[in-house]
Amino acid sequence: MTAITGKIGINKRPGELGVHSLSEFNVVVPDLKAAQDFYTAFGLDVREEDNMLGLYTHGNAHRWGAISEGAIKKINMVTYAIFEEDFELIKKRIEHMRIKLLDPPPGFESNGIFFYDLNNFLIQIKVGEKTSPDEKVAFGDIDGSAPPNKAGSWSRQAKPEARPTRFAHMLAFVPDVLATVEFYERVLGMRLSDRTGDMIAFMHGIHGSDHHMFAFANSAGRAPGLHHLSWDIGSVNGIGLGAAQMADKGYVKGWGLGRHVLGSNYFHYMQDPWGSWCEYSADIDYVGVDHDWESKDHPPEDGIYVWGPALPEDFLHNYEADQFEGKES
Repeated sequence: MTAITGKIGINKRPGELGVHSLSEFNVVVPDLKAAQDFYTAFGLDVREEDNMLGLYTHGNAHRWGAISEGAIKKINMVTYAIFEEDFELIKKRIEHMRIKLLDPPPGFESNGIFFYDLNNFLIQIKVGEKTSPDEKVAFGDIDGSAPPNKAGSWSRQAKPEARPTRFAHMLAFVPDVLATVEFYERVLGMRLSDRTGDMIAFMHGIHGSDHHMFAFANSAGRAPGLHHLSWDIGSVNGIGLGAAQMADKGYVKGWGLGRHVLGSNYFHYMQDPWGSWCEYSADIDYVGVDHDWESKDHPPEDGIYVWGPALPEDFLHNYEADQFEGKES
């Protein structure tokens, strides 16, 4: 089912229209210095750019995220990329659905299209490079297993810096998970991978992507908000190094090591200064361009993890909703 669409090396699901990547996110926080310190400690390449912070992975020119400063923490915009030949087609589809197209935000130059989803998240769709992987990402120890008669680890002083290799996905609280899934299927052409009733759902891209590029969790009728940003670090060893690195820099509240059921990835989460989480992830399931993943409704006990430490009491707490309701974080 893989097709070459006139451009060498571009794999595309034929006859179907949809975004191929979650290209970039923009999040607003009340304190850019606190954000710079946190994401630098996490192992990202954090750059000061145009009164905001650009989030990169070391050695990769793609900007995965932008952090702006504002009164409250919130998801400001999510940008999805599409193949050039599909742009006008998806624009027409959105207009046919009578979804209002918006001008670019002030000070933001783009040839993309902008609109709000039903959770009031600002969405941009633009032509861009495919940053979602074209195959399952390699997984293994950083230096491989040691041969006999040789030590396989580092000393604590000589251990390498934990550096994620790419942005993997994000998860947001929304008031209606199933309605949100239906919107993203119809409008963005994404597909449901797996869900747990109406509590949590995971969606992938149709042109080959991880098990999920965006996921949605039930906010129990409260305001939408960011739950976590996930970054691939390639190995369980990398996850452990990341957790230790954050602790060494004073960021001790986290959850892991564990393994998810839905997506199958190993994880360790670190809590950011505003109550959301940042995930070190490795070995997530992959959905190829020529494969129809069978989505299933899983029991509640499979919605979080196979194994790991006890869940922090506030892991599923929506701190952004507290802001809108005037509560103290």
